[in-house]
Amino acid sequence: MTSTPPRTTAPRAAILLAVAVLALTACGSGEPQGGTGAAGPAAAEIPTADVVSAVRKDAAAAKLLPADVRARGSLSLAASVGTPPGATYLSDGKTPAGQDIDFADAVGKVLGLRIDREVAGFEAILPALGSGKYDVGTGNFGVTDERRRTLDFVTYVNDGQGFAARKDSPLKKVTSLRQLCGLTVATGAGTTFEATLEENKQQCAKAGERPYDVKTYAEQGALWISLRQGRSDVVMSTVNGLRYAVGQQPDLRFLNEFKRLDVGFAFKKGTPLAPAFQAAVNRLRKDGTYDRILKKWGTGASAITTSQISPPEIK
Repeated sequence: MTSTPPRTTAPRAAILLAVAVLALTACGSGEPQGGTGAAGPAAAEIPTADVVSAVRKDAAAAKLLPADVRARGSLSLAASVGTPPGATYLSDGKTPAGQDIDFADAVGKVLGLRIDREVAGFEAILPALGSGKYDVGTGNFGVTDERRRTLDFVTYVNDGQGFAARKDSPLKKVTSLRQLCGLTVATGAGTTFEATLEENKQQCAKAGERPYDVKTYAEQGALWISLRQGRSDVVMSTVNGLRYAVGQQPDLRFLNEFKRLDVGFAFKKGTPLAPAFQAAVNRLRKDGTYDRILKKWGTGASAITTSQISPPEIK
């Protein structure tokens, strides 16, 4: 992992969008796709309903902010932008949109702060928070015990780990990682999925089977293309992301949820910002904005009853 995430320029954003659209629109099961391939159904339209602008500042929550932050009136936020519903780009290729984007903007309004957002690579955000480059990070970051040792989190949804495959796959439901032995598994670089897969590889050897091969991708579009082209047999990613992607790609199948995880805003360890963010998320739950955001992105099953600061990992 690098320690300094690059700023995503508009041209690069457009490239990322093109890759994501290819992943969502390519047709055929396991067929190579390229610029000259036949186009499939159009990618789903990204919802643009405004569920944030009506949010008002909450004086009690804002009072929990450190004095220097209140005086500055802004926070620097690093955002990982990949695929919906977490965070993606609108059709202009440069405007971030997604559940993470809406929650961060809404929390900023509750706290009376301007959110200065910079798009950064998923695998680079967490170390950059530790170095103090950013105040807060978003990227559907699962709260794990390992991450809690060096970072703080304020939870806002519950997501989890899951699997998807092509419809011609013999896999129907993955309840044990041993079912992946001998297969190639595609997942995001620097994610909890990669960590889970690497930590459990020995299960195959102990069972006398060939270990599964883990292929990591920095860009979600490339991950899905690898599955469609047959270079990967199964994808491990977020439950919400998988459900959304499979809903747009009829030749793919969601297999199942494997493990649930709380998801939170990420901060440098010992941050004084956590109580204010927790109060802001709970305020959004109380005024109905929270439910409106989840409804917009089709993630109502990920609702939490109350925000927590760095809770233990869900086992």
